[in-house]
Amino acid sequence: MSTRIAFLKGHGTENDFVIVPDPENAIDLSPAAVAALCDRRAGIGGDGLLHIVRSAAHPEARVMAAEAEWFMDYRNGDGSIAEMCGNGARVFARYLLHAGLVPEGDLAIATRAGVKSVHLAKDGDITVGMGRARLPEGDVAVSVGERTWPARNVNMGNPHAVAFVDDLAHAGDLYSPPPFSPASAYPDGVNVEFVVDRGPRHVALRVHERGSGETRSCGTGACAVAVAAARRDGADPSVTGNPATYTVDVPGGRLVITERPGGEIEMTGPAVIVAEGEIDPEWLENAAH
Repeated sequence: MSTRIAFLKGHGTENDFVIVPDPENAIDLSPAAVAALCDRRAGIGGDGLLHIVRSAAHPEARVMAAEAEWFMDYRNGDGSIAEMCGNGARVFARYLLHAGLVPEGDLAIATRAGVKSVHLAKDGDITVGMGRARLPEGDVAVSVGERTWPARNVNMGNPHAVAFVDDLAHAGDLYSPPPFSPASAYPDGVNVEFVVDRGPRHVALRVHERGSGETRSCGTGACAVAVAAARRDGADPSVTGNPATYTVDVPGGRLVITERPGGEIEMTGPAVIVAEGEIDPEWLENAAH
């Protein structure tokens, strides 16, 4: 392990991340080390960790290296591996711009959910091409306390259960994962979104992210919510032939989600780098065990 381990801290609509630049994939980030770094009291603190690696240097990303130079090796706050993180992708792109590794404009980023297209706008907003949603068949329900709601099963490269509720307070404290049924719908767990209407094509959510608890924002969750809302509202772009754009308020800010008639989903929002420094390598070594 090198003696100098750089880190940055960033957030997208207050979904915050520890950023570890490691172009040659030289740092061994065990699940325990990631969990320690993301610990808000004993570590740096974050909902997740963005391990920034050249695609050619990472065994999971080498096949994407010709399309995307950089791989987002994303980890949840508990150290587990995740397929994709929408807010994380914006912060990842913001870091690459901040570090002078890419210019403004269009960018491709490799993720475990495939190569994602990103646009870095001059006004500071970042748009991420989030791919297409899959809508698995079958009824799903989620519960909090005595209440149970039907939910829409939406897969954005990671699994979501979207429940429309009357009051966001009904989601409870979201410290622990809301129960869902049937268990077979989500064998690897699920992100659960509770959603209320704010106005035409305007909703607000709270989310429990698997592996992280309640977070201030979830990009793939906001996309899943927009997809579910469009179906509920009779605005499915594949049926109407028109794009469907929803404003999605999250506890940490606002995202704008557009689903195209061909199925492609775009998410636009801010991303900020707030600090940078160095990780004590001895501390990390001890934390890794």
